[in-house]
Amino acid sequence: MARESVVLTDRFTQATNYAVAIHAPQFRKGTSVPYVAHLLGVASLVLEAGGDEDLTIAGLLHDAVEDCGGIPRLEDIRKRFGDRVAAVVLGCSDATDSHAKKEQGYWERKQNYLNHLRSAEPDVLLVSLADKVHNVRSIVTDIESHGVGVLSKFNGTPEQVLRYYRACLEIGIESGAPATLTAPLANSVEDITQALEVGKEPH
Repeated sequence: MARESVVLTDRFTQATNYAVAIHAPQFRKGTSVPYVAHLLGVASLVLEAGGDEDLTIAGLLHDAVEDCGGIPRLEDIRKRFGDRVAAVVLGCSDATDSHAKKEQGYWERKQNYLNHLRSAEPDVLLVSLADKVHNVRSIVTDIESHGVGVLSKFNGTPEQVLRYYRACLEIGIESGAPATLTAPLANSVEDITQALEVGKEPH
């Protein structure tokens, strides 16, 4: 059965401009790549997985709360883009401010988020998995270019990073998430697993 076509409106354009503005000073961890590249990538994956305009906007803004202003930012998003977008953005946040994010240890924060994700609404799960797919693909690309040593840029150990993404994959499969998300996530998790086992780039 064909899914309903999604027509993006001026709301999407406004959300894109908003995301570019609030994330302008930020770059992908350990790189010179503007952070907005990740946000656009997540939004694209949401669309490919069947997300509507609200979810695509949430994909653009999924890091805004934890990285760009906490609860005041959330309320601004709610005012501009509505309750549903705000709810998904909050559901994709593993901290509500950068200070709290730094105070928690890597695995404590990730375990708390995994517990949340297991009972999350389908809207939140779809956007969150899109985020994980884009992140883990980037990790694989970094490993292919620079070796497994690039995993040291994360606060957790390489084994914890892999464990986290494997758990996200398991949650996605158990929840019946679209294969457009779980398949690439599974492939990338396997690539990282092999790279850590042999200590070289995945093939």
